Amino acid sequence: MKQKKIMKIPAHLSPYISQQHYESYTPIDHAVWRFVMKQNHFFLKKIAHPAYVNGLASSGINTESIPKVDEMNESLASVGWRAVSIDGLIPGAAFYSFLANGILPIATKIRKLQNIAYTPAPDILHEAAGHAPILLDQTYREYVKKIGTMGSKALSSKEKLDVFRAVRHLTIVAEDPTSTPEQVKAAEEKVADARKKVKSLAEADLISRLFWWTVEYGLIDDWKNPRIYGAGLLSSVGESQSCLADNVRKIPFSIEECIKTSYDVTKPQPQLFVCRNFEELVEEIDKFAGTMAFQKGGTESLEKALQSDYTATIVYSSGLQVTGTLSTIIKDKKGEAAYIRTKGATALSLNNQEVPGHGKETHHKGFGAPIGVLEGNVAMENCTSEQLKDYGLVKGERSLLNFQSGVKVEGTVKEILFSDGSPILISFEDCMVTYQEQVLFDKGWGIFDMPVGERITSVFAGAAGPNAYFDLQTEGEVDGLVEIRSLTELERLYAEVRNIRKLDVWNQESLAKINEILMILDYQYPSDWLLRLEILELLKKYNIAETSIKHVLETLKNTDWEKSISQMIERGLMLINES
Repeated sequence: MKQKKIMKIPAHLSPYISQQHYESYTPIDHAVWRFVMKQNHFFLKKIAHPAYVNGLASSGINTESIPKVDEMNESLASVGWRAVSIDGLIPGAAFYSFLANGILPIATKIRKLQNIAYTPAPDILHEAAGHAPILLDQTYREYVKKIGTMGSKALSSKEKLDVFRAVRHLTIVAEDPTSTPEQVKAAEEKVADARKKVKSLAEADLISRLFWWTVEYGLIDDWKNPRIYGAGLLSSVGESQSCLADNVRKIPFSIEECIKTSYDVTKPQPQLFVCRNFEELVEEIDKFAGTMAFQKGGTESLEKALQSDYTATIVYSSGLQVTGTLSTIIKDKKGEAAYIRTKGATALSLNNQEVPGHGKETHHKGFGAPIGVLEGNVAMENCTSEQLKDYGLVKGERSLLNFQSGVKVEGTVKEILFSDGSPILISFEDCMVTYQEQVLFDKGWGIFDMPVGERITSVFAGAAGPNAYFDLQTEGEVDGLVEIRSLTELERLYAEVRNIRKLDVWNQESLAKINEILMILDYQYPSDWLLRLEILELLKKYNIAETSIKHVLETLKNTDWEKSISQMIERGLMLINES
């Protein structure tokens, strides 16, 4: 039998991969998974897009227990994708890069029982049950890959990074069983404060909003009678129902409206966007990509990189790529970039492969370079070796280059690097670079390596050759152990009910055991509703009448606690009655 090829993980993404530690899931964790999945199978078949319903049926995801990420590769491999385990919230650029490479990152933790309706923290319910099934649709996969590529290249801002850190802290606090309401509130306030400091929207913000209103919270078909396809809705037992109510505004999809609309991960969304079909998403995102720096290039894109104050790659029209943190843009009289300078470690690449001898060790203090054509509108990348001689560009000879912008480069040619017969990099010794009366490079500073290129064709976040730039040479392997603690009494009760259900037989011993568990629940855990639902489901299966459990559940449903829990109890009772 032919063995399926497993896609390799790009080395720069390996540090974000973790182990699932399947043995650490408790019986309550599996019960939470089972409850949500049973709800999904029952309720979503009428309100979710057929691509999700069909994908859920053919994905091989088990209802009874949390899936193993390794096993999910079987269904995803059939469409050229794979899944990996990650530990919670990761940087946006890394997340999008996974998607761009056809890899679904899955946060392997699962939400707490008290957050069963919804959690802002990434968890396996959201990613495995929300994202994975619908990825089996070809057009939708195409859209996710495209937005992944755009997100991985989108330029961000310093303030946005602070927001990410605050949100990540909130997700950790929200899912920590020892967190107090005061701690959660304080974490929420940090997120709000960080967002207030964001002065303007960067490309990464626009992609984040677009991703949220489509992949996470998208509706589809007729905007007056839509269906769900967004994973955030599909994995939320509560909001998957409430989102279709009249009090949630339904807006016909447009990228312009999506990127203008902010969102709050901690609250139900007051409005949602409805696309006609997945083909519309693909068509519109292709148009939007043309407005981004990685496709547009030019001075405007350089300014976005400058504002990000983070690693970015600048691509010259010759194909040479400069990776570093942009610190300076010198403009000519027309306001166009004439010279750029990076700070700190900088590397030069071609076709995403580092140019030998031009890694960040060589350019560890930064890098400066002109942009543009020579006087007479001469684009050097279009010159042959013979034509370069007219400008003294011969190894060992002195040359003076007068750029149309006003930048002057004078030095002795040390080396000229060609690609496909065209020059891409010229190195000078004993070199002076000036603009008007400003010295940009002094002859005492060493070798001046000058990229060749009349314009900047692309600017994108991250490194052109990330494996070399970030010192990641091989695919990472994640190891580590997690301590498996003993079960609590309540977890043991969940395990016993689970074992009885697995046996699929019923006798007096089973009934006696269930009665014993109910007695412990009544005395020790009067507010636990999920295990009572599981017991009620078992008793109905074997035609055993039990009114007292229903009475307790009805009482709990009307208890003064969060509305979402009351809703979960009601949904659980409804499903038992319908099955």
